[in-house]
Amino acid sequence: MGFTGFGKKARTFDLEAMFEQTRRTAVERSRKTLEAREKEEEMNREKELRRQNEDIEPTSSGAHVVRDCSKSSSRDTSSSESEESSGSSDDELIGPPLPLKMMEEPSNHIEEDILGPLPPPLYEEVEEDDDDDGDSEEEENPVQKIPDSHEITLKHGTKTVSALGLDPSGARLVTGGYDYDVKFWDFAGMDASFKAFRSLQPCECHQIKSLQYSNTGDMILVVSGSSQAKVIDRDGFEVMECIKGDQYIVDMANTKGHTAMLHTGSWHPKIKGEFMTCSNDATVRTWEVENPRKQRSVFKPRTMQGKKVIPTTCTYSRDGNLIAAACQNGSIQIWDRNMTVHPKFHYKQAHDPGTDTSCVAFSYDGNVLASRGGDDTLKLWDIRQFNKPLFSASGLPTMFPMTDCCFSPDDKLIVTGTSVQRGCGSGKLVFFERRTFQRVYEIDITDASVVRCLWHPKLNQIMVGTGNGLAKVYYDPNKSQRGAKLCVVKTQRKAKQAETLTQDYIITPHALPMFREPRQRSTRKQLEKDRLDPLKSHKPEPPVAGPGLSPKPCLPKLNLTMRKQRMSQNGKSVKFEDSHMSAVCMRGSDIGQFWTVLFFFFNEIKNTFL
Repeated sequence: MGFTGFGKKARTFDLEAMFEQTRRTAVERSRKTLEAREKEEEMNREKELRRQNEDIEPTSSGAHVVRDCSKSSSRDTSSSESEESSGSSDDELIGPPLPLKMMEEPSNHIEEDILGPLPPPLYEEVEEDDDDDGDSEEEENPVQKIPDSHEITLKHGTKTVSALGLDPSGARLVTGGYDYDVKFWDFAGMDASFKAFRSLQPCECHQIKSLQYSNTGDMILVVSGSSQAKVIDRDGFEVMECIKGDQYIVDMANTKGHTAMLHTGSWHPKIKGEFMTCSNDATVRTWEVENPRKQRSVFKPRTMQGKKVIPTTCTYSRDGNLIAAACQNGSIQIWDRNMTVHPKFHYKQAHDPGTDTSCVAFSYDGNVLASRGGDDTLKLWDIRQFNKPLFSASGLPTMFPMTDCCFSPDDKLIVTGTSVQRGCGSGKLVFFERRTFQRVYEIDITDASVVRCLWHPKLNQIMVGTGNGLAKVYYDPNKSQRGAKLCVVKTQRKAKQAETLTQDYIITPHALPMFREPRQRSTRKQLEKDRLDPLKSHKPEPPVAGPGLSPKPCLPKLNLTMRKQRMSQNGKSVKFEDSHMSAVCMRGSDIGQFWTVLFFFFNEIKNTFL
């Protein structure tokens, strides 16, 4: 066939035999190492005994030598026996030899089938434990991990920044506000001027209430005051829009979408393309990007009496198996994602009834839930024992229905913002320790309310949205990564000169008008002037229109002359109204009026000759 090795069988390997051979080699090496070390120890012991014997008096040296010899002989016999026993028991031992302190213990505590390296000596463990205790004492204070040494300010607009979103990689920030605008900020491409590279209005004249990147970072969920949520890509182009439901159907489970204003939304943390929204129609709906014409499932919050209740916020758990929603009656209800009928957990008086709970957030370990209530409180819940709150903090005023709360990346702190009246102080970012729920730190943000807060786990930077149209980013050069650190080091670009002279000219102040050079203008103004000139801009000629420009009005005049000649031959005198005829001639240029002219003459001839 032309191939040299064609027809030969492939070589086969017996893996079990190879493993057995490797094991035996390791056992043999470890046994030789143990024997060599035991011999060295015996030699050291003999040397020590000889030194001791030389120090003893010569009178008693004979008796001691006899005893030492007997002991050494007995020790030799015992060592030989122990070597034989160890040789039989260490046939299967693999790894480095045991330490001295471990060898002095009885041999029955040593496992015969142990593989791999042995644990370090006891005294080393004690030293390492002492070092770990010292490090843990230094790391026990979570306040030192707060990145607040530096800050940058992003100017979104003049109205409240009601939505913040940061992609999983931390490269882009998106902000939304009451001015209907959504702005994109790229940390890598932004310089010290801190300007957004794109601004758009995806929901026309509806306030933006929530913005969130998907778990892959390629899509953004936009929730506004309308009843239809939108999904846009990273560049702002629309991917899908949820369908609007039928508001005349009583059972909201039978409609294909929301029928009232939305409150918030959230992406599924594990499944790509699945997200959730809650609305004033008393439903929580899950959606899929591939199917915008109908929701995936519907959750209907109910009171203890079975009445409808409006959910004000909703979120997924960290593993995506639970859906939590806070309602206007003060209750918090948690469903299994696959069970839409009855909630798995229901606490009816989590916050004061009639107040809008603005945020619920799960911890990174998935066992603790934090809720920011409209009753100026922040509460912590354990979903494993969902019968009472673990901790509660009051005195946190809020005036916005989307005030945030979030956990620190290490799950040791909880962060939320406070609201203030205009001119009555400054909004603060308050930090609570999760273990004791004590207020451990505060940051004065600005002289307006703090609405949104976001602590990114990869960047270790805190983003804050305020009530005066600012978005602030707090970071620490030593503790934070990338993000705002990329743009603060870039110098601001110089503005391009829009006006440049077309040519150089010499100014002659006392020249006569006929010798005076025309005033030079900029390129932009010259282009605008040339645009208005129809010759230079090559403006096309307009179509011919107007009275008297079409050959059709000449037809009625010709017919009028012929009619006068015929009537004079018959001996009849008829007066024609020139005003009517001129009006007909004026409208004759239109093709649609041509038939009107013919119909008019037909009636005139009929009345005249018949």
